Amino acid sequence: MILQADRVLLEGITDLNQLKTELNDLPPIDVGDYIAELDNEPRAIAFRLLQKDKATEVFEYLPKQVREELIASLQSEQLFQIVDTMSPDDRAKLFDELPAKVVKKLIAQLSPQERQATSMILGYPEETAGRVMTTEYVRLRQGLTVGEAIQKIKQSDQDKETIYYAYVTDDNRKLVQVVSLRQLLFSIPDALIGDIASDRVIKAHTHMPQEDVALLMQRYDLLALPVADRENRLVGIVTIDDVVDILAEEATEDLQKFAGGGGDESVLSTPQIAILKRLPWLMGNIALYLGAASAIAPFQSTISLVPVLAVIMPILSNTSGNVGIQSLSVTVRGLGIGEVSPRDTLKIVSKEVLAGLGMSIVLGLTLAGLSLIWSSQEENWVALVAGSVMAVNVVVAAALGALLPMGLKKLNLDPALISGPLLTTILDAVGFLTFLTLISTAIKVLGMSTPA
Repeated sequence: MILQADRVLLEGITDLNQLKTELNDLPPIDVGDYIAELDNEPRAIAFRLLQKDKATEVFEYLPKQVREELIASLQSEQLFQIVDTMSPDDRAKLFDELPAKVVKKLIAQLSPQERQATSMILGYPEETAGRVMTTEYVRLRQGLTVGEAIQKIKQSDQDKETIYYAYVTDDNRKLVQVVSLRQLLFSIPDALIGDIASDRVIKAHTHMPQEDVALLMQRYDLLALPVADRENRLVGIVTIDDVVDILAEEATEDLQKFAGGGGDESVLSTPQIAILKRLPWLMGNIALYLGAASAIAPFQSTISLVPVLAVIMPILSNTSGNVGIQSLSVTVRGLGIGEVSPRDTLKIVSKEVLAGLGMSIVLGLTLAGLSLIWSSQEENWVALVAGSVMAVNVVVAAALGALLPMGLKKLNLDPALISGPLLTTILDAVGFLTFLTLISTAIKVLGMSTPA
């Protein structure tokens, strides 16, 4: 839906009442998109026109950079009103983005209950279940009837994150059962919760990686997942909207790492941030490519003796690199969505080797044919070496593309750390060294002289 009052109206400030009405009638996400497109001053004006609850919802949809700019333009009281009405998990995410002095001041103004909930979430490591959970959930005591449980939910749990699941705990808050809203609604009021609730509780622990949490909810089609501490006490839940954010965040991070980037750069970030995120990786890639360059350097005289090598080598490099990246991307994706695990390493590598063998025949013959076209009659022997090395390199590339991420996963490391540039550099170094060594050996056997 497009807002009728455009930016000109805001900048001219000709009809704020109409603008206020239209802003507060729109869904929060649409208001967030509209406000994000405004300049700083009209953005602050538009945001102040929002009702208190609406402002909190809209604020959570704004991009990180826009939120930071908006915070700078808000007065302390307005900022606190937003923070005070946020859910604990969203508040914790916001505090991660704010300066420590501002966070300390805002936490001090919270109620003891909200302060405790927010501090607990912030106390867990980043990217864990404890850090992304919310403490707003429906908890039921053992011994309640269905009627009493429904009455309790109506009276006390209206502002909870979700009421689709209720979690049954004992007197020590230990999680023992889970019951769905559907079960409550379609059971007789006098039935005991313990009789209809499920003893099979799928749960996460506070230090479980957030990616594993998302995969667990995806596997069992859950709308919410309870989170327990080391003593199995219920401390929070992760909801489906959090999982959507986690999956988007992990996919973005893996994609940027795969391309040799920082892994957490926003598309709206400043040029300075882009430089800080990308330049270290680019400098690291130069250091990596020194390995491939070092493999070529000792063979400069060989390349000058057989000039066609300068034409063949880029094709050898690019083709084997692409084969490796194809294998790598399929394997990393499979690990990312839980389709495979390190237990499947032999099966995956075997499949990639067989696929590599099939492709190596076609690609090897193709490079051999091109080498025959480009080389002189005296250099036709180069085609045999080029085709053979291409075939071997393709098989190696396919195998490494599967084996390296599987190895990292086995070591509990992020498989996306094997980025495209890293894999292609390894393949280039191995391929060039093998190719040029065989060419040099052939030159000696054929008795060709090396230029001085």
